[in-house]
Amino acid sequence: MLNVSEKARSLAQDVQAFIDDQLIPFERAQGVSFASSASKAQLRTVWKLSAERNIYSMMLPENLGGAALGLLDLCFVKELIAASDAVLFSHVLGDFSGPPRVGHLFKYASDYQLDRYLLPVAHADKAICFALTEPGAGSDALSIQTRAERESDHYVLNGRKRFITGAPFADIAMVFAVTDADRGADGISLLFVDLDAPGVTVTSDYLPMSGQRTDGDIQFENCRVPTENLIGEPGQGFKLGMSRITMNRILHCATMLGLARRALRHASKFALERRQFGRRIADLQAIQHMIADMHTELFAAQSMVNMTAARFDAGEELRAEASMCKLFCSETAFKIADRSVQIHGGAGLIQGHPVEWIFRMLRMFRILTGTSEIQRNTIAKAVLNPSR
Repeated sequence: MLNVSEKARSLAQDVQAFIDDQLIPFERAQGVSFASSASKAQLRTVWKLSAERNIYSMMLPENLGGAALGLLDLCFVKELIAASDAVLFSHVLGDFSGPPRVGHLFKYASDYQLDRYLLPVAHADKAICFALTEPGAGSDALSIQTRAERESDHYVLNGRKRFITGAPFADIAMVFAVTDADRGADGISLLFVDLDAPGVTVTSDYLPMSGQRTDGDIQFENCRVPTENLIGEPGQGFKLGMSRITMNRILHCATMLGLARRALRHASKFALERRQFGRRIADLQAIQHMIADMHTELFAAQSMVNMTAARFDAGEELRAEASMCKLFCSETAFKIADRSVQIHGGAGLIQGHPVEWIFRMLRMFRILTGTSEIQRNTIAKAVLNPSR
């Protein structure tokens, strides 16, 4: 049996009750569907409801209201949330806008930053986004062009961030900017920026495959940011941002597996109910084989993630293994979603159908949080140059 703690199992029950008793009824009452985008007001309601149930800050340390769960426990809970029938499942823990965006940076925040930015995020009073990607800097994060020039007790910020998850409904951004162009990675710093500050413009004029407006661009034009908003030391930003990469990749895998499990559940139910040629399509060997393959692939991916998470909790360094998990899970979960659409036939092609939406979401995950090609690069470097 999966070695998940009793605390995690208890929290999972609380989360499931919240989804069933509050979140899904709220979505139905508000008309939120897979074919629409929730408003900022609706999202804030979900965040606050989750916070009131002591769920929203689950991923934080205990002194900040969190549950202090290990990675294996977190994967267990995150997969359960993604596998639920909720449209707004990703907002239960604030994946786009809340504590997961901040992660370990609580360790480096000053008392001022904790009070002004991080505690309001933990309490669901404010939303935050992680602004790294730029028009010319996606996978190559070191090529960012946004500049923060020191002037007395302020930084003057200029640049443009692109495809920033959570930007359309965020109050704060954690912005990566070059503070010393001659030092490469050691010249990139990280700043808290209020998105209502003069010189900041947020736009969201594109719609991703998910059909939900969760991403936007942020333009900085001579935006003055107090030096007290610097996170950690000057030039430490890139290292801070990358230091949780292993954990984050595995946590994203849990979300992918939950969505794949949801697609598989819909496929099995449809196959048992749909009748063609006088019998259930579940009685057709072609359908049986697809469902058998889906279960087998999901079991393999989940086993891979669980073992890696357990080793991470034991203190092992697993950057290459995390990339293997992200590569395998994103590709495998998408194949499962693709078969689910195939089993549904024409019904699975209708926009707004759960499996059609899951298909689009899982296609995005092969690019988001590091493309499959980038994961292969990381794995190859580790295998071919193990001493580096």
